[in-house]
Amino acid sequence: MHVLITGAAGSGTSTLGKALAKNLNALFLEVDDFYWLKTDPPFTKKRPVDERRRLIMSSLKSYPDAVVSGSMMQWGEEIENAFDVVVFLYVEACIRLKRLREREIHLFGVADPDFLEWAAQYDQGTAPGRSLARHQAWLEKRSCCVIKLEGAMSVSEQLSALRQKGLTNRFN
Repeated sequence: MHVLITGAAGSGTSTLGKALAKNLNALFLEVDDFYWLKTDPPFTKKRPVDERRRLIMSSLKSYPDAVVSGSMMQWGEEIENAFDVVVFLYVEACIRLKRLREREIHLFGVADPDFLEWAAQYDQGTAPGRSLARHQAWLEKRSCCVIKLEGAMSVSEQLSALRQKGLTNRFN
């Protein structure tokens, strides 16, 4: 069983992904680890497209139970359709931006204003890359089960909602 947890930056995909993987005794994978090369400072150089695709497919084939967090739009049909379940998180912009600002300060000592500006445009869809409209259109094309969780819930509330929707039963 492969689960993808996706949503806007700051929606909590990594936090839920780690908790769900632990809960299900599955491998946790972070899309950013495949998308970005390890650099100092981080997130400055993208991994070549073919290499990131090969690496993620190799990981998914090697681990029958995995939870992946991040956005995989435009990664190619084989990868985008490699999931049994997609969980989409939507959290309003003011909460996401607060989380991102705090995370950036915690990790780097300062919040990157360009990154925060990009993240703030998610709902309107005016920035390149992820947007609410692009995510919704992408979700409509999925043939697997799609579970949408909306609002700023605690991780335990999210896990409970996923259990109620039968997600954990799919792993047993």
